Amino acid sequence: MEFSVTLISAGLLIALVWVLSQKSRKQFCLPPGPSGLPIIGNLLQLNKRAPFKTLQKLSESYGPVITVYLGRQRTVVLVGYDAVKEALVDQADDFTGRGPLPFLVRATKGYGLGISNGERWRQLRRFTLTTLRDFGMGRKGMEEWIQEESKHLVARMNSTKATPFDPTYFMSCTVSNVICCLVFGQRFSYDDDRFLHVLQIISEILKFGSSPWGMLYNIFPRLMEWLPGQQHKMFARIEELREFIMRKIQEHQDTLDPSSPRDYIDCFLTRLSQEKHIPTTEFHYDNLVSTVMNLYLAGTETTSSTLRFALSVLIKYPKIQENMLQEIDTVIGQERCPCMEDRKSLPFTDAVIHEIQRLMDIVPMSIPHYALHDISFRGYTIPKATVIVPLLHSVLKEEKQWATPWSFNPEHFLDQNGNFKKNPAFLPFSAGKRSCVGESLARMEIFLFLVSLLQHFIFSCPGGPDIVDLSPEYSSFANVPRVYKIIATPRC
Repeated sequence: MEFSVTLISAGLLIALVWVLSQKSRKQFCLPPGPSGLPIIGNLLQLNKRAPFKTLQKLSESYGPVITVYLGRQRTVVLVGYDAVKEALVDQADDFTGRGPLPFLVRATKGYGLGISNGERWRQLRRFTLTTLRDFGMGRKGMEEWIQEESKHLVARMNSTKATPFDPTYFMSCTVSNVICCLVFGQRFSYDDDRFLHVLQIISEILKFGSSPWGMLYNIFPRLMEWLPGQQHKMFARIEELREFIMRKIQEHQDTLDPSSPRDYIDCFLTRLSQEKHIPTTEFHYDNLVSTVMNLYLAGTETTSSTLRFALSVLIKYPKIQENMLQEIDTVIGQERCPCMEDRKSLPFTDAVIHEIQRLMDIVPMSIPHYALHDISFRGYTIPKATVIVPLLHSVLKEEKQWATPWSFNPEHFLDQNGNFKKNPAFLPFSAGKRSCVGESLARMEIFLFLVSLLQHFIFSCPGGPDIVDLSPEYSSFANVPRVYKIIATPRC
């Protein structure tokens, strides 16, 4: 009897939640969207391995601004360039909020630049952009660091002696060393076991976040904390990463000279000391640890995955690789290090790189935004505490923006005379006030590393171009490219 009463009560509670959600939809004049089920919302309708594909499909029925429920979380999805640009650029102040993504909240303990809002976000973003620029991000100094690191990458690839190898850790080490120079003031040997272990953790974090299990954690965090599963192992690994960062911070504290800052951590520690008596300051230890983690994660895996995907594309399309080699040989040759000034003289190479990023679609759902207050948008009301997803996938693959959106086609970025042309719908780094702080660094790395590699090697794989599958191995938060053993044949 007691069990029956409990069951009936639970059923009534679920029904009440559903009724209230329907009432909320009418009360706020929410954007249209499919009906959902109590508790789980629209989850059963989503493609678990690629939810962004379902969201794009739903827009065909409900328009470019749609409402879905991911569990009980009300979510507004912006589909297509016009809607995304109108929100993130034209109404930028309304859409600066960052969604409290449970996985990132747990990983960062709620601190840091990545998921912050309000005064914390303003202080940390302004400081981070200024500091990274002071240390050369987007400037000549950083260009020289990347050129130097490219020599280590070329040497390591030469050591493979044209035999098949997995490029994953070469790329991760190379890209990570650039952010290590900015943040830690040092680079690591490609043979450093501790460094390789940290890179393995970063790779696992990205794969978990892009798996159905990671998506479930973000939707039902309390339930997933209670259930057994790989999320517990993942948070243990994140704790290892935090400990690595905290050791580096301690090393900086022990050797700090405020008059001669070496890197980002030194600058933050100096600011922390200067403002330690200000109650409202955001320059404290917890924000330092989590912001360094944000920079290290974002500055390593996405760019290294893009470079790895780029090699797969060049192996898949050897004629494209051949044309790039010819252009690079004509403009730079094989002896001089490439520099960013060369980019305007390499229109085909630049177009290929842009098309690689467009096709890869590295973060298809972006990092969710959040309504910090009620927002009026296109005649609808987006209520406070709504998660907002700018569907970058729909921008990078929109048919009215790209001639052949689903195919690799460098002509998307070339005019009739073979000159490079921009496309405003090229938004792999998002747009507006929450766009990626490391965009200029990532652009520089991708160009300089890839051109440097093509000066020295021709890339192929043991099974030939036909075995290369450019579809991602993992999708959801990020499109993680498939792993192939490749051959780097030295050029004469």
